[in-house]
Amino acid sequence: MGDIGRLLIGMGVVLIVIGAVLLLAGKVPWLGRLPGDILIERENVRIFIPIGTMLLLSLVLTVIANLLARFWR
Repeated sequence: MGDIGRLLIGMGVVLIVIGAVLLLAGKVPWLGRLPGDILIERENVRIFIPIGTMLLLSLVLTVIANLLARFWR
């Protein structure tokens, strides 16, 4: 039962962090408007492909994951 409790606490912490990031992401004015982000607007269609933003977030999350992995070893 102890392992399940730890797993649930860990999942809760991850959800809190994701929620905080989503709340703060709207307050960063340049997020979603980076070079490489594609926006196609037509009469009835709007397509947004955030390639630059995805690359930046992937890089940041990779660095954070590697730092956490080094500290837990």
